Amino acid sequence: MSDRVAVVAGAGGPLGRAVAVKLVSEGFAVVGIDRNEDELRGLSDGIRRVPGDPADPAVSKTLLDRVVAESGAPDVLVNTIGTFTMGDVLSATPDQVRLMMDVNAGAALWLTQAVVPYMRQRGSGAIVHVSARPAAEPTAGLAAYSLSKAALSHLVRILDLELRPHGIRVNAVAPALIDTAKNRSFVPPEVMAHSVTPEAIAEVIAFLASDAAAPVSGAILPAYGA
Repeated sequence: MSDRVAVVAGAGGPLGRAVAVKLVSEGFAVVGIDRNEDELRGLSDGIRRVPGDPADPAVSKTLLDRVVAESGAPDVLVNTIGTFTMGDVLSATPDQVRLMMDVNAGAALWLTQAVVPYMRQRGSGAIVHVSARPAAEPTAGLAAYSLSKAALSHLVRILDLELRPHGIRVNAVAPALIDTAKNRSFVPPEVMAHSVTPEAIAEVIAFLASDAAAPVSGAILPAYGA
């Protein structure tokens, strides 16, 4: 077992699974976190599984404390947690906005708060969140989702300013459309032709988590596809 520990939040989803597999291949001891225990069971042998919902601020610290107790302090945190809803500004409801903000931005904040004390004690660490293209480019029909991802991207830049002096790098990758079964179920084939596979995005995330990306912090790397 490697002494380099990487935590992947949302490891039960397509992107989280791809990231977990990639980081194992890069020599990390990977711990997968997800609220869906059934999806966690689909992870490869050798990846430790910790069920729980990091979008709940009361749960994130407990989850990270358990990871540290069982596997050691994380060198890397990758947060792939996210949710999606369509709808324009005039049709957005309070429940939709709260859900998007809680899951897409809130989970990133609570996970970061939970992992940083361990990284700061060591004087190093890499954190990678997953934003989205609509965070930077206004997109009609995705009001609540776009707002939440824009908040996440801005959070990454704030975290960079606050954590870089402690040796902790914080970055994000921003896909436009990920090639998943769920997306293929409702996105037209001609649009899906421009999507990016989870494995390709995992390569970018693994780079951001690696020592090769040591000079990179506060970046939102586009992964828009063709």
